[in-house]
Amino acid sequence: MSSALISSADASRIAIPAEDEDVAALRQSVVTKLTYAVGRDPIVATDWDWFMAAALAVRDHVLERWLASTRANYDSQGKRVYYLSLEFLIGRLLHDSLSNLGLVDRMRAALAELGVDYDRLRNVEHDAALGNGGLGRLAACFMESMATLQIAAHGYGIRYDHGMFRQVIKDGWQHEYPENWLTFGNPWEVTRPDATHVVGFGGTVETRAGADGTTCYVWHPAEAVDAVAYDTPVVGWRGHYANTLRLWSARAADPLRLDAFNRGDHIRALEPRDRANAISQVLYPSDETPAGQELRLRQEYFFTSASLQDLVLRHMRQHKGDIRLLPDKAAIQLNDTHPAIAVAELMRILIDLHALPWEEAWRITTDTIAYTNHTLLPEALESWPVSLMERLLPRHMQIVYQINRLHLDAVRALPQFDGAPLAALSLIDDNAGRRLRMSSLAFLGAHKVNGVSALHTELMRQTVFRELHQLYPDRIVNKTNGITLRRWLFAANPRLTGLLTEVVGERVLDDAEALAGFAKAADDTAMHDRLAHIRRDNKQALARLVAERLQITLDPDALFDAQIKRVHEYKRQLLNILETIALYNDMRARPTSNWVPRVRIFAGKAAGSYRRAKLIIKLINDVANVINNDPALGGLLKVVFIPDYNVSLAEAIIPAADVSEQISTAGMEASGTGNMKLALNGALTIGTLDGANIEIRDRVGQDNIFIFGMTADEVEERRRRGPGARETIDGLPVLQEVLDAVAYGVFSPDEPQRYRELVDELTGNDHFMVTADFAAYAAMQRRISAHWHDRRAWWRASVLNTANVGWFSSDRAIREYAADIWNVVPRIT
Repeated sequence: MSSALISSADASRIAIPAEDEDVAALRQSVVTKLTYAVGRDPIVATDWDWFMAAALAVRDHVLERWLASTRANYDSQGKRVYYLSLEFLIGRLLHDSLSNLGLVDRMRAALAELGVDYDRLRNVEHDAALGNGGLGRLAACFMESMATLQIAAHGYGIRYDHGMFRQVIKDGWQHEYPENWLTFGNPWEVTRPDATHVVGFGGTVETRAGADGTTCYVWHPAEAVDAVAYDTPVVGWRGHYANTLRLWSARAADPLRLDAFNRGDHIRALEPRDRANAISQVLYPSDETPAGQELRLRQEYFFTSASLQDLVLRHMRQHKGDIRLLPDKAAIQLNDTHPAIAVAELMRILIDLHALPWEEAWRITTDTIAYTNHTLLPEALESWPVSLMERLLPRHMQIVYQINRLHLDAVRALPQFDGAPLAALSLIDDNAGRRLRMSSLAFLGAHKVNGVSALHTELMRQTVFRELHQLYPDRIVNKTNGITLRRWLFAANPRLTGLLTEVVGERVLDDAEALAGFAKAADDTAMHDRLAHIRRDNKQALARLVAERLQITLDPDALFDAQIKRVHEYKRQLLNILETIALYNDMRARPTSNWVPRVRIFAGKAAGSYRRAKLIIKLINDVANVINNDPALGGLLKVVFIPDYNVSLAEAIIPAADVSEQISTAGMEASGTGNMKLALNGALTIGTLDGANIEIRDRVGQDNIFIFGMTADEVEERRRRGPGARETIDGLPVLQEVLDAVAYGVFSPDEPQRYRELVDELTGNDHFMVTADFAAYAAMQRRISAHWHDRRAWWRASVLNTANVGWFSSDRAIREYAADIWNVVPRIT
């Protein structure tokens, strides 16, 4: 077919199939966008120009669904869900949107007629730098599922100019650079300057006497920042419905002090602009300094306040100004503790701006807000110095003090708490300077508090919220996380998807639990061959990526063992690399053994201020440098750390992985979602009884997962007994050899003492039980090797993993939230 455009007159004379008409229309749309929106002639257009044109053409289709969905929401007068999250890790949207609209093949054909390769073009798109890890990806999956199930929803977050950071590895060390994903524009967003809200900071609170004799409070902020809305439509599966992801960008109300500029003080003249812009520049600025803590708090209040102002304004416009209907028409979900200030902010809006009495405002607040807790780590639960809160948010601290007083008064009145110490129940922690416990504020201000796996939820009841759970025993519920199959199977692994539809039927594309029908292929050796062929092709694709980025050659017939997640001591990348050294030593000592060729794959970012995690990244790279260049191995073992982990990289690694590393210290991983994605694609899990690993084990069967190590109770008991690492190491000569090699510079000859502190910590405290679980982990890795040699057993387990993890769909999770927390009914059931 010619790449020339078909005129409307020619088209009217030519009888062509409807699908060809669709292809022609898409082709016309792409060229029109290229010409009039991008401003390029096809003769000189770059890949980026073609991408922008294609994205804008697709966006038109998305906007049609979006506007129709918005009209339907207003007409129905139904309840909306508002999902507040500091992260939305949405990844690339071109293929995702085309896939959900059912237009991938037509766009591929349309671009081919224009001489453009679709697969090359889709890789031109930048990942949106709006998140870091599982928290943000969960939010993205949930937004897509709410659109798929046709639940009216808004996602609210921050439009970060630079995200967290772009990770570059130099000489094995992580270096952080700005992520410039917005440099050349974002075709998916729609700017909404009319949806701008003023967010205040600092200042004073004035007390006035109301007309009815009540006391009124008026906050006079010392600083005002504009929150400007940018909307991204999120289209659901089959393209029937779309919701809104609204992200806020911070702008100074007065961006230039003209008096200072005219005096020649050009730097100071721009201070208001720079101070405001800092709020939406970077995800998770370091909070190691007072200035960093203040910026983190400003970020959290900024997006929370703008979001609540926005949703309340929408509610008032749609429901005749009746603020008392808010719980019936709005469900606010706090995704982790970051937006916990919403409790005080909503109370401020209801009391100060809408003149509701305290008791009614509190009922509306608690009936509207729900809170998802994602971690038991104290540093992630967040607490802020009271002095900072009083300076930055003085009215909110007045409200918090009142909430706390009424809460503690109610506790004192209960017989079971008579005479009991109230410190653990107070919102104010006096143990190390007065600090506001944000997780406790979120708990008190929510009608439901949910964990994200069965174990995590039970540990919440027993640990961080033990006293509050005793007070409100029905408030904590479990909602195990989920993932969207549209992204993590259909888009990431299309050949496996094709095989599943062949075996199970087209139903699998709409019903995740239909995957169970794949279990009938578990003992089919011909099916094993086909699966192995698909996996090998995926490995070859990953090997090409690694060769391009790292100049390391990987054998696609080797066992690919992947640990891809944020680098943190509790996730125990250190345990993995220490066992890798033990394997390396064993391979050199016994070269004639029947070794399984292995590739250990690592990817993930460490927080810029997390020195220990960055040192672990350096150790991984140092070990990789030694192992990958040792001719004695003959390529039997390779270690790769792939920099700048993001959604697109995950989409390349997950379909290629044979083994999924989920080895966190038991009791410390809330859920995990990478474990679900890898199991869905047929990787076998090696993991502890932590987070959702337990539920995955229960679904796929004990024989099809490799569980090792201590339980959460055993970890807690060992910590109570005190350090026992030295005794453990003394009984494990293999581990002692590994630690000696690391400590004495075998992998760091340029700086022999580089890892001495790391090893000393392991032999002393070993809080994360690396040495305690080493023997069990190493033994399970040997068992994995034996299993790999049994081809039939391996692929049988792989089939059963894919077949039995449909329950971990984000659609199921959202249905549970809708029924048990939000009280909304999906249009698609």
